[in-house]
Amino acid sequence: MSNLDLRPQVSVCGGRAAVAAEPVRELLTGRQVLLGESTEVRRLLPNLGRRMIGAWCFVDHYGPDDIAKEPGMQVPPHPHIGLQTVSWLRAGEVLHRDSLGSLQTVRPGELGLMTAGRGIAHSEESPREHARFLHGAQLWVALPDAHRATEPAFDHHTALPVVTAPGLRATVIIGELAGAVSPGRTFSPLVGADLLLDAGADVTLPLDPSFEYAALTMSGGAIVDDVPLVPGSLLYLGCGRTGLPLRADTATDLVLLGGEPFEEKIVMWWNFVGRTGDEIVQARMDWMEGTRFGQVRGYDGSRLTAPALPPGPLKPRGRVR
Repeated sequence: MSNLDLRPQVSVCGGRAAVAAEPVRELLTGRQVLLGESTEVRRLLPNLGRRMIGAWCFVDHYGPDDIAKEPGMQVPPHPHIGLQTVSWLRAGEVLHRDSLGSLQTVRPGELGLMTAGRGIAHSEESPREHARFLHGAQLWVALPDAHRATEPAFDHHTALPVVTAPGLRATVIIGELAGAVSPGRTFSPLVGADLLLDAGADVTLPLDPSFEYAALTMSGGAIVDDVPLVPGSLLYLGCGRTGLPLRADTATDLVLLGGEPFEEKIVMWWNFVGRTGDEIVQARMDWMEGTRFGQVRGYDGSRLTAPALPPGPLKPRGRVR
């Protein structure tokens, strides 16, 4: 998925300065962003109050949207560097194409994991014949410096491990939770898990105290560490937790995000994660001039044009169309 802001801001993220070293309850509100022709998302990360959660650097929550008479998600070909995209659906289907030649429909409960590494381009769209509702989350993971130039890849996993407790079913999307390990490739210690809570559930989920965590409410109404959450909200929980109290009066779906605090400083702009402004400028130039990222074949439409760079230190030193 792309950041389709026409005027994307530069975000400097990472480092331990902003990490809460103890348990906290910090409720983050998102902003509405139009994604493609008919999909509006709630952008929860990066946020003015919080830039990263472990290596997680971008969180969009969308739906549930009734797209029975709409084209649904239509995100034209666009580039990425320095990150992984994690696609997670609760309803609907998304057709993924990329410059490696991948063509894959991702469905609810399946992991679509794209490693951009040194550079990849992809598109995402609702199939022509699609389900009535579309509901999901799109997340980015920043790659650590040692791996951010790795070869690009796309992986699709339909069988993911599950952790259960009375009133709880937790699917480990990526990383590790309570001894269950996802088959998705990771490059830093982290976790992403879908938590389904039954009505009346009252359970404590075991956590790693060295991780920082946040909980994204997908549907229902969970009470997380005594904080009531509505759908589309993100509760930052800090570090130092060995367990997370969860309650639900109605059937509820949460996504738990966590990881070791990301030590490195990163620069995010548009769909790029780098370390310097010059690196971002070069990636934009490569996309605009048709080098480096390859072609996405089969998408019915034009690829995205990169937004203009903001004034200041990111000003390009070479020719950019």
